[in-house]
Amino acid sequence: MQKEIKKIIVVKIGGSTLGNHDTTLEDLVELQKQGKSLVVIHGGAKVTSEWLARLGIPTSFVDGLRVTDAETLKVVAAALGGLVNKELVVAIQALGGKAVGLSGCDGNLLWASVKSPELGYVGEIVAVDPTPLKLLLNAGYMPVVAPISFGSVEGRVMLLNVNGDTAAGEIAAALAAEKLIFLTDVDGIHDSSGQVISRLNLAEASDMLASGVASGGMIPKVEASLRALTTTKVVRIIDGRASHTLLQDIARQARQIKSRGTTIVSE
Repeated sequence: MQKEIKKIIVVKIGGSTLGNHDTTLEDLVELQKQGKSLVVIHGGAKVTSEWLARLGIPTSFVDGLRVTDAETLKVVAAALGGLVNKELVVAIQALGGKAVGLSGCDGNLLWASVKSPELGYVGEIVAVDPTPLKLLLNAGYMPVVAPISFGSVEGRVMLLNVNGDTAAGEIAAALAAEKLIFLTDVDGIHDSSGQVISRLNLAEASDMLASGVASGGMIPKVEASLRALTTTKVVRIIDGRASHTLLQDIARQARQIKSRGTTIVSE
């Protein structure tokens, strides 16, 4: 019988925060060695855009989501599900961690429908089966998830592109995770005057979307936070560019010491 994994931490890492001097993967391995149960969802918009440019395929975004036609979808699936995912797994293992890479297509993890005709083959997640993640966690592995889903489009089951933040929020909700952490390339959510907001509740986060204060790439993060908080206790949005920010943030939160970034809570 499969035991229940408790206190799962879901971490969303963006391609924009991973570089030659990044310490995020070191932090993930250290946390795993400490006995933490971690599920990682990664982005890769920068790598995808680079490959689209090499192939002469134009790209555009609407409210932080990549418009995805048939040719773009092939590049997204290859870049995220292939290159980025496997490079992350190899890097984690080289540091002494235990990781398995998969996408939302594997094990029926993420089932989606087309979000809107304007966005093309962009999926809106309608069902999550966290079974493969729980099996890997039980076996001592860190699942590393590429945000590619699948769904029925005009009667045909096919791949769909899902925003990584959206995938992270849905997975955190399905796992009833203790915490969801977004590592991004900004220092938190900013108010209309440009100051970082240290703490938000659900109503305040919703108001930021409605008022337009949250814009661009922050929109899917806030939307994902609202979804995650249906079962998850807390969401953190922090600057992934700072050295060992993930390790330090989890340690400070455990000791109830105020940390940089933005905390969103359900109450």
